[in-house]
Amino acid sequence: MHSNSPVITPNLNPNNLPNPIITSRLSCGMTLIIEPMSGVRSAAVSWLIPTGAGRDPLDKQGLSAMWSELLMRGAGTLSSRDQADAFDMLGSARSIDGGVMTMRIGLTAMGSRVIDALPLIADIVLRPTFAEDAIQPARELALQDLASLKDDPQERVALLAKARHSPPPLDRSGLGTVEGLNAITRDDLVSLWNAHAKPGTSIMGIAGDVNPDALIATLEALTKGWTGTSAEPSLEAAPIGGYAHETEQTNQVHIILMHEAPPEPHPDSMLERLAISVLSGGMSGRLFTEVREKRALCYSVGAGYAPDRDIGIVSAYVGTTPERAQASLDVLASEMHRLGTPEGRVTQEEFDKARIGLKSGLVFAGESSAARAGALAADVRKLGRPRTLDELAARIDAITLDQLNAYVARRSMGRVTVQTLGPTPLTSPWG
Repeated sequence: MHSNSPVITPNLNPNNLPNPIITSRLSCGMTLIIEPMSGVRSAAVSWLIPTGAGRDPLDKQGLSAMWSELLMRGAGTLSSRDQADAFDMLGSARSIDGGVMTMRIGLTAMGSRVIDALPLIADIVLRPTFAEDAIQPARELALQDLASLKDDPQERVALLAKARHSPPPLDRSGLGTVEGLNAITRDDLVSLWNAHAKPGTSIMGIAGDVNPDALIATLEALTKGWTGTSAEPSLEAAPIGGYAHETEQTNQVHIILMHEAPPEPHPDSMLERLAISVLSGGMSGRLFTEVREKRALCYSVGAGYAPDRDIGIVSAYVGTTPERAQASLDVLASEMHRLGTPEGRVTQEEFDKARIGLKSGLVFAGESSAARAGALAADVRKLGRPRTLDELAARIDAITLDQLNAYVARRSMGRVTVQTLGPTPLTSPWG
């Protein structure tokens, strides 16, 4: 990839008209991916900045949570109110989502206004004010978010499972700690933002009704003088998993099961998506049918697959009552295991439904500029290159029922983590 020498990759949009994906590395070192979309009037930006919670110092966990609030409270020459007014005047919406390895800054606007909005989000990254009078309110909001976990047992059990399953620093919640949040100073916020928010490891995806040449020229001017690369923390050894319980006297029990899965770059990642779609592809999925519909064991059940660049995780959840909790966990475990047995082979009907579900998701994503911008940036981070919707659809179409059944037969759950929250511990099928 070279500045001003974009690589064009053919793509077909939902209207079956050819659109290119343009990948360019700006002079500052930032990777820029642009997908013009005919048939839409909106445009969206998804900007990944290497400032996630996994980079927070151990004694300052919560920096990312505070940044997520403070970046919306003034940048460049604009105060918090002036910044909000400027976005509103352009009819644009901004968002900031803190992750573990990156922070995503999002923008949606009419395609005709996106060029005018780019200086506003450039200021958010390059010239945040971190106003002194905004520090304590941001800290208080972050502490409130952390305290609110007491009232959200489903989220809490998910975070407990993540902390016990994922390798550090991917085990972090992003909410920080009470001690870390209280220890953060304005100097920390400024110096560590400047240390991490570097162009060499930043990725921007833009999709919609846009002019690529104008975008590249504008961003070259806005990022002039921005330099450097932020090193990414390496993953530590993963925890051993196993079973753990948190006692809480409630009339509900929350169960999370996590196991290992292929990372996004692995050739088996699409096969894993299809397998999980068989298990949890809506109301016809096996988990809903077996745990909820046939046996009425729970009020909520489902599973999802989250592949990242270096690891993949399958996470299954059951919400039930204390009386039905053990049976719910047993049936959940049985169905997860049965998928890879001769008795649990995927049927033609299940296979067809899973493929239709995945391809429907691609169609919906292809009609949303925000979804496409996010996918482009995520692909570059995980794979080193963007994927077209055609490429993804072709990967789904290339898989046969025999290939899927061969995959689930050889597939291993690997390290399994079970976390429960409720009045009494359960007996885990994995010990």
